[in-house]
Amino acid sequence: MSEKPSILFVCNMNSVRSPMAAALLSQQVGGAAIVDSAGVYEGWLDPFVEAVMQELELSLEDHEPKAMKSLDLEAFDAIIALTREAADAAAERVSEEKVEFWDVPNPSNARRERDEVMAAYRATREMLATKIADRFKGLGA
Repeated sequence: MSEKPSILFVCNMNSVRSPMAAALLSQQVGGAAIVDSAGVYEGWLDPFVEAVMQELELSLEDHEPKAMKSLDLEAFDAIIALTREAADAAAERVSEEKVEFWDVPNPSNARRERDEVMAAYRATREMLATKIADRFKGLGA
């Protein structure tokens, strides 16, 4: 068993919020934690996520979406659910005390002009960055 804390971010499709959060936390803590992401369902990486993460020089091109069912959730010290559905699905498999719910809006829900879509994704990225900085301050670099 690793001495590093292990954190799993989960959302519905492992396409937008959870891979974004995992990349942000990994950047913040360096190698001080084991960080992963998954979805209730296996999705695909949303191209807008890659675009807004590249603005921070973070690449998700190697991200391969996966479903929670492919992971041993008990192996994680903390599970951060970014949707109610993901929180409920995780709580069915592990103690509810291990699951933390952050209500993070899905930027892909709106259909707008590209500039507005990018702004929505940036807002989600910044919301996650703020929550991660607050929740995991003192961990890592």
